[in-house]
Amino acid sequence: MNLVPPPLSLYVHMPWCVRKCPYCDFNSHGVRGTPAYADYVDALLADLDADLRDFGTAHDARPIHTVFFGGGTPSLFAPELVGRFLDGARERLVFAPDAEITLETNPGTVEHGRFDGYLAAGVNRISFGVQSFDNDKLRRLGRIHSANEAADAVRQAQDAGIDNINIDLMYALPEQTLAGALDDVEQAIALGPAHVSHYQLTLEPNTAFAANPPPLPDDDAAWTIQEACESRLGQAGYGQYEVSAYALPGRRCAHNLNYWRFGDYLGIGAGAHGKISDANGVRRRWKTRLPAAYLASAGQPARIGGDNLVALDDLPFEYMLNALRLVDGVPTADFAERTGLPQAAIVPAMAACVARGWLVDDARMLKTTPLGQRFLNDVIEAFMA
Repeated sequence: MNLVPPPLSLYVHMPWCVRKCPYCDFNSHGVRGTPAYADYVDALLADLDADLRDFGTAHDARPIHTVFFGGGTPSLFAPELVGRFLDGARERLVFAPDAEITLETNPGTVEHGRFDGYLAAGVNRISFGVQSFDNDKLRRLGRIHSANEAADAVRQAQDAGIDNINIDLMYALPEQTLAGALDDVEQAIALGPAHVSHYQLTLEPNTAFAANPPPLPDDDAAWTIQEACESRLGQAGYGQYEVSAYALPGRRCAHNLNYWRFGDYLGIGAGAHGKISDANGVRRRWKTRLPAAYLASAGQPARIGGDNLVALDDLPFEYMLNALRLVDGVPTADFAERTGLPQAAIVPAMAACVARGWLVDDARMLKTTPLGQRFLNDVIEAFMA
């Protein structure tokens, strides 16, 4: 295969949270007692060591461009522990001088003054899981913070010197009106973050909301909310560059861009997923989900929940699942570089999507039209084997 090694990132999963939210299908586990936070950092470094051994030269000569601490609630880990992990990672890997290092944060779990510590540890981007600035909506979503606490947390991070901040907002919340959704956006804009993630609440399988669905706006109402909020964010200078991502100029999330451009990433931590490209093809690996099992198998083969080489027939779909989320599209030539397949493998599906008005009629770019963005799932499915 003629794969060109793409940029390399590092994803670190921190699995604990104060309380599991009813809409959440992530690998997160409510805190019981005091989790073994320090032991978990040791297990992360052992996991990283083992992955680097397993992947051999696949990661050589590729610096780490981004690090993302996701969860769960990574801010349950003290700054000293985050710093200890980053120091250990730097001993094992080369970091790009301008590496973006993001920590996901729940506004209800950060104590005053800790942002100084995270900044000193090496974190230079904070992502706040605000979701809404309406206290009733926060209660219905099972969040542990209030609207005022969320705003205060953002200001504390800014006061500490962190200027690369993302605010997560959800829309189409239980009984949410257009006015309510726009008010959430206005309050986020007023805080001046560099980035806003604005995504629709969906009912995911195996969640409390799926078992007992709340009254949500219908599809037409959700679309109206999305369009209005997108317009308001644009007026405020936040350009949409992905289905649910909006950023000020020059402040797009480099870590997520690497996902969407089908880049590579090492995934360590309980339930973490990774992707590595080498001469054999595109390889995906994921880790065992339960924190106790992950800790018990630190650095051992049992830490691996699964590992497989992506079938050639599945690569077009997997590539489009990511790349077509980008509003500006990607160069068509990137498909061959990232998958090792010839462009001819996707020409029939591209032509069919152009004919339906879903893709722009440009052989040099893979880019959805406004209609294609609205029916993105249908566009992506056109590339399934």
